[in-house]
Amino acid sequence: MSGARPPGGAPASELLRTEQLVKRFGGLVATDHASLSVRSGELHALIGPNGAGKTTLIHQLSGALAPTSGSIHFDGCAVTALPIHARVHLGLVRSYQITSVFKRLSVLDNLALAVQARDGSSLRFWQAARSERARYAAAGAVAERIGLAAQLGRIAGALSHGEQRQLEVGLALALQPRLLLLDEPMAGMGPDESERMVALLQSLRGEVTMLLVEHDMDAVFRLADRISTLVFGKVIATGTPGEIRENPDVKRAYLGDELEEAQA
Repeated sequence: MSGARPPGGAPASELLRTEQLVKRFGGLVATDHASLSVRSGELHALIGPNGAGKTTLIHQLSGALAPTSGSIHFDGCAVTALPIHARVHLGLVRSYQITSVFKRLSVLDNLALAVQARDGSSLRFWQAARSERARYAAAGAVAERIGLAAQLGRIAGALSHGEQRQLEVGLALALQPRLLLLDEPMAGMGPDESERMVALLQSLRGEVTMLLVEHDMDAVFRLADRISTLVFGKVIATGTPGEIRENPDVKRAYLGDELEEAQA
């Protein structure tokens, strides 16, 4: 069953909405009145050619960039002016296009730091040992969830590229997101690593809502409940994978060449 609909078949509620989002860098318009809706529980993919404004849009959703105009709503609340940490507190969390793990720390310590960031530190020193045990137990559970339970003691910088990307997803999951923004999680991966990432994202369906930016069209069409296509900063179409595959505007602007390459 698609993650876009809860039990009973009723339409899922809207978790994220952007309205007429514009971001200008001088004379360059990176997002051009982009309106997007992500439903609670779905895996929503955002596709488009290089330079379409996808990462710029993700930056605005996470709070890393302020829009020039327009608005962002998360779970019915206006978050357009909120800083990154406030959005994370609400459950709006992102992973990055380039790996951003603590490479000199172990896998377990990476995840424990993320759990600590989520929970905060206690000033009651007699509770420190109990808090630390709980923190590392939670970190171990996340490692199990992302398939790195056997790598807890390894230094993160010694992991393969694909394993570092898995760890990065784990860092985001440790923050207990309600919406996870994923910016090209399969970038730079080989076929086997990509397959493991696809399996991980599939396993998260129903646990967390996801907005996925990805150039791997095979992965996108396997994973997504709905897809939005961004071209020159505009959302030109949103629909199911089947609808997007057959959309003439999407084919003309982007998908035709991508599908030809995937089938070659």
